[in-house]
Amino acid sequence: MSATEEHQVNGESLSTSAQQMADALEELEKWKKKVEAAENEKSRLLLEKFDTEDKKKKAQQETTDLLQIEEQLTADFNKTLEAIQEEMFHLHNAKQDLLKKLQSYKEQLKTKKAETDSLQQRFKIKAQIPNKKMKYTHVDEEAAGESENGENAVLNTRAVFTITQRPSVLLKGGQALITFEEEKVADQILRLAKCSVTCDRSKIDVKPHSLSLDPSVKFEVHITVSKKTIKFSNAASILPEERMRDRLELSFSKPSRGGGEVERVEYDSKTGTGRITFLNTGVAENLVPKQKFYVDIGYEMEVNIAPLFEFQLKKFQTFSGVPKRTVLLKGIQDVTDEEDLQDHLEIHFQKPSNYGGEVESIKYVSAGKQLKAFFVEDSAEVEA
Repeated sequence: MSATEEHQVNGESLSTSAQQMADALEELEKWKKKVEAAENEKSRLLLEKFDTEDKKKKAQQETTDLLQIEEQLTADFNKTLEAIQEEMFHLHNAKQDLLKKLQSYKEQLKTKKAETDSLQQRFKIKAQIPNKKMKYTHVDEEAAGESENGENAVLNTRAVFTITQRPSVLLKGGQALITFEEEKVADQILRLAKCSVTCDRSKIDVKPHSLSLDPSVKFEVHITVSKKTIKFSNAASILPEERMRDRLELSFSKPSRGGGEVERVEYDSKTGTGRITFLNTGVAENLVPKQKFYVDIGYEMEVNIAPLFEFQLKKFQTFSGVPKRTVLLKGIQDVTDEEDLQDHLEIHFQKPSNYGGEVESIKYVSAGKQLKAFFVEDSAEVEA
C-alpha cells in the first residue's frame, strides 16, 4: 500500500472515530437528561410519599378519635338507656300502684254510691204541690211586724207549706200485702213458717214476713216573694260595668216600659245577672208576668225577669216504723189469674182455722209487675 493510500485509510478511521465519539456524547447527554428526569420523578414521588404518609397518619388519628368518640357516645347511650329503663321500671311500678289505688277507689266509690242510693231511697222527698188560686183577705198582725232584714213584712208575700211524706214500701211480683183488723191476727200469721193456700185444684205455699217501712219525713217550706225586688238574667256585659248599671237603672225606671223609680241596682257583669229593687210596691208585681224586659244600651237588649223567691226549710222531722196489722206474703206462684188468686188468699186468711181473722184490705201483685204501697193512719193504700 502506498503512502497516499495509507493516509487516506487513517483519515477515514479518524473520521469514523470522531463520529462515534460525537454519537457517544449525544447518547450520554440523553442518558443524563433521563437520569435527571428520573431523579426529579424520584423526588416528586418521595414528596408525594411523605404527603401521603402525613395524610395517612392524620386519617389514622381521625379514625382513632372517631372510635373514641363512638365509644364515649356508646357508653353515654348505654348509661342513658339504663336510666330510662330504670325510670320506666319505676313508672310501671307507680302505674301499677295507681291502678290498684284506682281500683280501690272505684270499689269505695261503688260502695259509697250504693250507700248514697240507699239513703236517697230511704229519705227521698218528692212532692208536687198543685196550682191553686189564693185570695188574701187580711194581713196577719204577727207577720206584719219587722222582718229579719228590717223591711216591713207587708212588703213581701209569704206562704207556708207543710209537706208530709206517707210511709211506703215497694211491692214486687209474687208478693201480697194483707192488713187485718186486729194486731193479734197479724202476729199469729207471722209466727207461721209457711201457709198452704188452696187455689181450685192446686195448693201454693206462701211465706209470711214482717214489714219494715221506708223512713218518711215531714217538714215546712216557708216561701217569701218580694213585692219590691225582681231578678234579671241574660244581661250580657256589652258596656263597661258602671255604664251597664246606669243603663239598667234608666230602663227600669221608665214608666213607659212598665218600670218605676229604682231604689237599688245589683249587677254581676260576669254572669249577666242581678236584682232591681224599686222604691214602691206594685212595680215588681206588674213587671214579673211579662217575663221579658228590654234594656236600652244603644239598642234594645232583651233580658229575662223573674220574681225574687226566698225559701226556708223548717221543722224537718223523720219517721220510721213497722205496721203491726200488715203482713207481707212472699213466694206466691201465679197458678191462676191475679184477681182469683187474690180472692183465694183473702178467703184463706179470713178463716180462724188457718189462724186468720177479718181482713181489712189485701193487694196481690203478679209476676213481672210492681206497685208502690202507701200507708196512711194504719191503713194500706196502693197506687200504681
